[in-house]
Amino acid sequence: GEICAFKIHGQEMPFEAIVLNKTSGEGRLRAKSPIDCELQKEYTFIIQAYDCGSGPGGKNWKKSHKAVVHIQVKDVNEFSPAFKESVYKASVTEGKIYDSILQVEATDEDCSPQYSQICNYEIVTTDVPFAIDRNGNIRNTEKLSYDKQHQYEIMVTAFDCGQKHATEDVLVQVNVKPICKPGWQDWNKRIEYRPGSGSIPLFPSIHLETCDGPVSSIHTTTELQTNYIGKGCDRETYSEKSLQKLCGASSGAIDLLPSPSTTTNWTAGLLMDNNDIIFKFDGKQGAKIPDGIVPKNLTDQFTITLWMKHGPSPGLRAEKETILCNSDKTEMNRHHYALYVHNCRLVFLLRKDFDHADTFRPAEFHWKLDQICDKEWHYYVVNVEFPVVTLYMDGTTYEPYLVTNDWPIHPSHIAMQLTVGACWQGGEVTKPRFAQYFHGSLASLTIRPGKIESQKVISCLQACKEGLDINSLESLGQGIKYHFNPSQSVLVMEGDDIENINQALRKVSYINSRQFPTAGIRRLKVSSKVQCFGEDVCISIPDIDAYVMVFQANEPKITITGMDHFARPAAQFESERGVILLPDIRIVSAVTKMEHSADLKGHDRANKKVVVEEMLHNLDFCDVLVIGAELDPEQECLELDHGELQGKHLDATNSTAGYSIYGVDSMFSYEQVLRQLRYRNWGTSATSDRKFRVKCSELNGRYTSNEFNLEVNILHSSNSNFMEHVNHMIVQPQFLQSVQHPEGSASAVHSSVVPSMATVVIIVCVSVLVLVITLGVFRLRTAHQHGSMGHEGTKENEMDWDDSALTITVNPMEKYEKPHQTEEESEEEDTDDEEEDTTSAESDDSEEEEEEEEEVIIQKGDKQNVTRQEQLEWD
Repeated sequence: GEICAFKIHGQEMPFEAIVLNKTSGEGRLRAKSPIDCELQKEYTFIIQAYDCGSGPGGKNWKKSHKAVVHIQVKDVNEFSPAFKESVYKASVTEGKIYDSILQVEATDEDCSPQYSQICNYEIVTTDVPFAIDRNGNIRNTEKLSYDKQHQYEIMVTAFDCGQKHATEDVLVQVNVKPICKPGWQDWNKRIEYRPGSGSIPLFPSIHLETCDGPVSSIHTTTELQTNYIGKGCDRETYSEKSLQKLCGASSGAIDLLPSPSTTTNWTAGLLMDNNDIIFKFDGKQGAKIPDGIVPKNLTDQFTITLWMKHGPSPGLRAEKETILCNSDKTEMNRHHYALYVHNCRLVFLLRKDFDHADTFRPAEFHWKLDQICDKEWHYYVVNVEFPVVTLYMDGTTYEPYLVTNDWPIHPSHIAMQLTVGACWQGGEVTKPRFAQYFHGSLASLTIRPGKIESQKVISCLQACKEGLDINSLESLGQGIKYHFNPSQSVLVMEGDDIENINQALRKVSYINSRQFPTAGIRRLKVSSKVQCFGEDVCISIPDIDAYVMVFQANEPKITITGMDHFARPAAQFESERGVILLPDIRIVSAVTKMEHSADLKGHDRANKKVVVEEMLHNLDFCDVLVIGAELDPEQECLELDHGELQGKHLDATNSTAGYSIYGVDSMFSYEQVLRQLRYRNWGTSATSDRKFRVKCSELNGRYTSNEFNLEVNILHSSNSNFMEHVNHMIVQPQFLQSVQHPEGSASAVHSSVVPSMATVVIIVCVSVLVLVITLGVFRLRTAHQHGSMGHEGTKENEMDWDDSALTITVNPMEKYEKPHQTEEESEEEDTDDEEEDTTSAESDDSEEEEEEEEEVIIQKGDKQNVTRQEQLEWD
């Protein structure tokens, strides 16, 4: 009557049934081992109950009918979604919105629909123009741009319906492909230019993309924009006078806007840009040109030249803006001649004086030009061949369109005032003042009376040192037409074949022929027009905006060296030829370059060496200034034979303050001229010494040399004075000095004086010198009576001895710098027996003869030398 067991029929079922209560027949079905839904979602088996009929192992027990058991396994969300691919990639074309760029897919290993289905996808990366839907489709939310971003990388995750997300996000790469845009490809925005590198191509690998358009012709314009550099372009910044000499202009040009100096002080109060000698007028300044600079009456032929940058006049009622004006100084207000700007017109006023011909004369000449108000630099030349007046602007001729006739001016004895930047109003006002001020910039304003300038010279004066260039014109190919503007800043090319135009544009170069160009940016613009078959302009090609970066040149260091101290007897200074001041002057220019070398031990590149290279370039002035009291014109002067300037681009001016040589020429030419400069003093009794200073410049003061100082001692015939001078020379404290010889000079005998070894010798020598000098003075007077002249043959540094009057003891410590001793000795023997014992001493290349008797010379070597050596010369 009891239930003893339950039995499950089925193969290896992971279940078992146990009896809980035999009497009531209650039992429990339970799992024997863990159940996994992912292995088997449900089980079906048969179960039977057994009574206790003949005991547990008995065969006679009774069993119940078979009952079918169904078991469903409930799922647990134990698995995370996983993507089928490790990376998803897609490409899109810019400028389009896509419904679906690509689809991502994830799976879940859970067994139930709730936990195995992917319910949602999400983009993890923030701030990207993409969205994803529940099915994994990715789309873009805005139009993509290739220029903005070539590729997007986004991370995506997935969620199952139990909100469990994927353990690993997946990477999605979206590449943006550019729409084919017509335009220039493969060019650099920045082009670097180093001074001295000649002509460099601007776009060496450029080509035009036309997107297979049916092109029939291409027209390109390359423009170099330099209007903000100096005078609108890199020009040599020499003074106008120097430039005119270089260009072969006829002489006599008067510079009305020179650099301010002691002699040209009327520009001192004006605003200026020092580097390029540009004067800026803001409507408040004018300059009075002193009387005597420009002749009072210009002839029927004269030329006015200037650089001008001018914008539209301020205000509604535009005033006249005076560039140059010659008006009455007092009483009246008549303008005799003037050049001014009025309402973007250039007007030249010229009123001739009354000369018995009581007739109308042309008086005003007008030119209306857009360039007068375009705020850019232009070069203007007004050529006057009365009554014909011609204007050249940037080398192109313009005739005046309006000529106003007027009566000639009646003669009067009122003085005239020439002004720049404003006009002098002498009459009609209580107090004379400036009026009609100029607003803008002026440079190189000159007036040349009596001559008009040729077209060739005008072209040279406005020539630009930088511009566009074409490497190898022959290789441009057939069918390419090209044209440069006069200043070579604009190049126009036209052709019908794309490949030919590509090749031609690759050959367009930038060139700057200045040795020291203005550093900075030069803007570059290439604009293009394309024509298609049967249409005017079918493809729009964007402009190229690039720039050339011009680097700073290595700045030159100009060094002047030579003998910086010498003494001569007074008689030589009083002689007709005087004394050559700078017989061995040398001007050297060097640049310092840093050399980069790779450091093998370290990772950094180190600047190892400093390389100094000597370079040749021009100078534009050298001044020999008097230090201290100015020269007394009644008893002393500096002189130079003007024949020395012939064949050179040089001029010279002389004053009591010194001597100035100017003009653009080589350092060698300057050396030659300076070596001929003589100092005369025919009142030596009042002067015992003179000091001079030499200074040279390149590019109008942009690069200047060291200040080379020279001291000249005048030896008077008094024995005591001379003796003191000699003693002073001997006992100078610099004992070890080296002397640098100019090239080609005969070598001097050098003696090194060591105080510890030679003190006794010096005392003995000084004693003997008293005797020698007395003899020397006696001989000097004898020589004057005979009137014999000494010829300067060998260089200053030579020491000639009279063996008969003095025994020489050679110091064993002595060292000679150059191996010319035997020549020296033979020369000394030859000169001993010359008549009147005159000495041959320093002369120059021009073989100038100078009297030279007894001398004391101290030569200090090149200032870069560490040691210096004293030298004495004796007759």
